Amino acid sequence: MPVPWFFLSLALGRNPVVLSLERVVGPQDTARCSPGLSCHLWDGDVLCLPGSLVSAPGPVLVPTGLQTELVLRCYKDTNCDLCVRVDIHLAVHGYWEEPEDEEEFGIAEDPAIEEPRNASLQAHVVLSFQAYPTARCVLLEVQVPAALVQPGQSVGSVVFECFEAALGAEVRIWSYTQPRYQKELNLTQQLPALPVLNVSAHGNDVHLVVDIPEDQRFGLSLYWNQVPGPAKPWWHRNLTGPQTITLNHTDLVPCLCIQVWRLEPDSVRTSICPFREDPRAHRNLWRAAQLQLLPPRAWRLDAPCSLPAEATLCWQAPDGGPCQPLVPPLPRENVTVNVSTWEKQELQECLWADSLGPLKDDMLLVETRGPQDNRSLCALEPSGCTPLLSRASTRAARLGGPLLQDVQSGQCLQLWDGDLGALWACPMEKYIHRRWALVWMACLLLAAVLFLLLLLKKNHVKGWLRLLKEDVRAGAAARSRAALLLYSADDAGFERLVGALASALFQLPLRVAVDLWSRRELSAQGPLAWFHAQRRQTLQEGGVVVLLFSPGAVALCREWLQDATSAPGAHGPHDAFAASLSCLLPDFLQGRAPGRYVGAYFDRLLSPDAVPALFRSVPVFSLPSQLPEFLGTLQGPAAPHPWRLAERAEQVSRALQPALDSCFRAPGTGRGMGPEAEDRT
Repeated sequence: MPVPWFFLSLALGRNPVVLSLERVVGPQDTARCSPGLSCHLWDGDVLCLPGSLVSAPGPVLVPTGLQTELVLRCYKDTNCDLCVRVDIHLAVHGYWEEPEDEEEFGIAEDPAIEEPRNASLQAHVVLSFQAYPTARCVLLEVQVPAALVQPGQSVGSVVFECFEAALGAEVRIWSYTQPRYQKELNLTQQLPALPVLNVSAHGNDVHLVVDIPEDQRFGLSLYWNQVPGPAKPWWHRNLTGPQTITLNHTDLVPCLCIQVWRLEPDSVRTSICPFREDPRAHRNLWRAAQLQLLPPRAWRLDAPCSLPAEATLCWQAPDGGPCQPLVPPLPRENVTVNVSTWEKQELQECLWADSLGPLKDDMLLVETRGPQDNRSLCALEPSGCTPLLSRASTRAARLGGPLLQDVQSGQCLQLWDGDLGALWACPMEKYIHRRWALVWMACLLLAAVLFLLLLLKKNHVKGWLRLLKEDVRAGAAARSRAALLLYSADDAGFERLVGALASALFQLPLRVAVDLWSRRELSAQGPLAWFHAQRRQTLQEGGVVVLLFSPGAVALCREWLQDATSAPGAHGPHDAFAASLSCLLPDFLQGRAPGRYVGAYFDRLLSPDAVPALFRSVPVFSLPSQLPEFLGTLQGPAAPHPWRLAERAEQVSRALQPALDSCFRAPGTGRGMGPEAEDRT
């Protein structure tokens, strides 16, 4: 029965022990011999006919011993059969007879007689194997050079691999030569009848198949092999007959082991741990691990397996973001255990957040202690750890003196205290209140100045207020209109250009939606679901969908138009343009696009003829040359006067110019327009 190689742990003999079996790849039988000998395995099996004993004409090669070893013959990675390898030891028996007349009269030896004595020996060794219902005989041709022919001495061995057998079978092996110069050697052994284990994966399930005879009872145990420490049982059953146990892939961890044994006294137990190198098991282990912080300075890591890890202190800004290491760091020996080399994973827990109360805008200070009780304090900020008494232009540097007095007067809370350093949390509420008081005073002063200006220039102020009122109305109407920007992320330079356009439109003001500002939602929902939600919301509110054409976008559109039944090739996980084509094209094909869609492209990046004809059913503008018309279409009926549109178009053009210059200067971007630009993308 085929079994996976890593589940067989057997050995021949009356008292089997657990060991790892060698794999033999391929279905062909082979033979190899020890150094100095030459051997050849005859093709096919031969008849098992020992024949009668005959006298040796001189020195002959005969088998003197048999040894066996269990191996696995594998046809594929997980399709293996149990196989018996046989090692035949050979020796030279017999002597050359000396003629009596040569010894008596001293007659010189005949060279014709001397020649066979200096020749090599050759023997045909038969190996017979029986294990019900299998019976085989193979013939091995062995040749020994003359230099190794020493009567009565061993000359080496020849190894045959291998005879297939079944678990629990009785194996009988004979060996003799043809012709037969001595009684044949024989060996009889019983293979242990241990169960066969097989593990296979089907989707999210892992099947453990235990091949057990129906009339025998076995015990099966799943346990966590923790090192150091005793094994931790997880699941145990007594079974009868073949069984299949199903495990969910989330139950796999590297230390999950399987043990099976026959339910009888002093039975041999077979244990295997097949998931030690399984990537899924290592990921599950990290997901199941829990980091707990125990006041005042202790921590504990709970996991099903012995988990090598490294613990260190870090800090995180109130607005989130990654946890950053302390600079300068506290001594690592206080918080470090073994380092994991499998995969970089992180577990994060805030220092006793419940004991500190609600989240506050506190300043985190790192205290380092040097020789002779020298102490220094620095404040953790996104730019690094700023010394309190420094001339840096940061908030911590400006408040360095007061913060130092707060630490000395006991107004700061100590979070961590070690031999070489400490952590302090200093409240910033009083400094924030003082800052707001200054802001209110400045606002009152500004209001007084404006009131005086109104009194002095009443007529000019009336005209200005009229224009301001008009702009406010137009701005409110424009803000109520949404614009969804869709583009193809050809390269980083083009993405920066799209970001600059979106920011400029947002200042008009327009309510702009673009995937650059919604990466977290894209990752959670997927590009297609995100586009559906944004498009529905934009159109329901009377907004407009803007298609920004680039060489990459044109190529995607042509691919869809040529074969509408197949999606384009693989794109990035945030490419909303590629995901939206399946919804955009029906609107254009069925005439629903006018009034809902607007097209645009950048002057130096694409030519007007490059835009597919299907999309010219809606207005398509060249940027920045047609910015006033483009902005007027976006703002719709509430668009301001033409002179105001021209002014806003100039503002948008100035905002786009640095990104345009950077885009066309960057290497690898399309420079120019027309088909050549499309080919380069």
